[in-house]
Amino acid sequence: MVLMFVTQVQATTLTIASYPNFDAAIRAAIPRYEKLHPDITIRLVSLSFYDHHNAMTSALATGAGLPDIMGLEQSFIGRFANSGGLEALSAPPYNALQYQQLFVPYTMVQAQNDRGELFAMPADIGPGSLFYRSDLLAKAGVVLDDMTKTWDSFIDAGVKLKQKAIYLVANASDLKDIYIRIGLKPGEGIYFNQAGETLVRTERFVRAFTLAKQVRDLGLDARLQIWSNEWAEAIRRGRVATQMTGAWFAGHLSSWIAPESSGIWRVHQLPEHSYASWGGSFYAIPKAAAHKSAAWDFIRFMTLDQSMQQEAFEKLDAFPALLSAQQTPHMAASINYLGQQQARLIWKDAAANMPVIIAYKYDAMAAEVVRKQMDLVLDNNKNITEALEDAERQIRHKVRR
Repeated sequence: MVLMFVTQVQATTLTIASYPNFDAAIRAAIPRYEKLHPDITIRLVSLSFYDHHNAMTSALATGAGLPDIMGLEQSFIGRFANSGGLEALSAPPYNALQYQQLFVPYTMVQAQNDRGELFAMPADIGPGSLFYRSDLLAKAGVVLDDMTKTWDSFIDAGVKLKQKAIYLVANASDLKDIYIRIGLKPGEGIYFNQAGETLVRTERFVRAFTLAKQVRDLGLDARLQIWSNEWAEAIRRGRVATQMTGAWFAGHLSSWIAPESSGIWRVHQLPEHSYASWGGSFYAIPKAAAHKSAAWDFIRFMTLDQSMQQEAFEKLDAFPALLSAQQTPHMAASINYLGQQQARLIWKDAAANMPVIIAYKYDAMAAEVVRKQMDLVLDNNKNITEALEDAERQIRHKVRR
């Protein structure tokens, strides 16, 4: 009798750490990828947005609990790209800069350090736009073209909305958040220039703070924190007319915030036909990852495979960073939720005109300092000049430590 022995290949478990809703694209891709690679089993670990990025910061610092792949959001990419804990994807064996021309121009630059080394691959982007309730504007007699002509006319429209007991925005700080991303010079970051000097006392920040303060003083905002239950309820009940944010917000509106409001939301370019990036997602590989080759193969699958980028776009509203994934009939298709509007063409135009914003190591810290000073201006009537001076001083102190 001949005994037959079957050798079973040990599957490699590829651990991916991510956050909502970026994790949805990974979750959707797992069955297809594991079918193509039967020797790979994917383990997805997902935490809330801030918990995930804090956990990844700690993991890189201690070397404990590191995944093979980590998802990173644009606002944190500068910190991680300069941490020293990620694989340089511009170096062999990855040589990822060869793919740079395949992506929306500003994306890869965000994931590079000041030496031009690349540490993460872009998956999706967040072209900024103005989401608005068409029925609420009509109720207040607001004409969209007049409203978006200038930032001052945007605020003037808020006065008309207030007369109908409708808030212009959920929080006055929304204007600060979007305006500081507008009009950047080539090579600048949001908070720092190429020399690493803080920009928070420039006219861009003064204007951003001033606009926000005007909205608060006129009583045009609902004073609600974005993503809070109260904020979502106000959006749902039609108490807030507009939200300035990234293209991905359409998916949030239709899936969980206000699915019953289908047909009355629309999108438009930002006031003064401004362009601003609002978010975006990246994949990175820690230096201490156990399965770097498999990790890189999966990242290429998610970022360079046109069909995967299109699937995430069509099913999850993840606007693709890959240019070829934007050249499809889906881009011009009408969106039912947005009243049959061809909104993706608006976002595509915004993405094509987006300034190249450099990410810096201290961006997340600077953002938090500026946010706190904005709160003091809005809630405690702190002088804007003094607030920005204090922000500059605090940022410089933290950078020097």
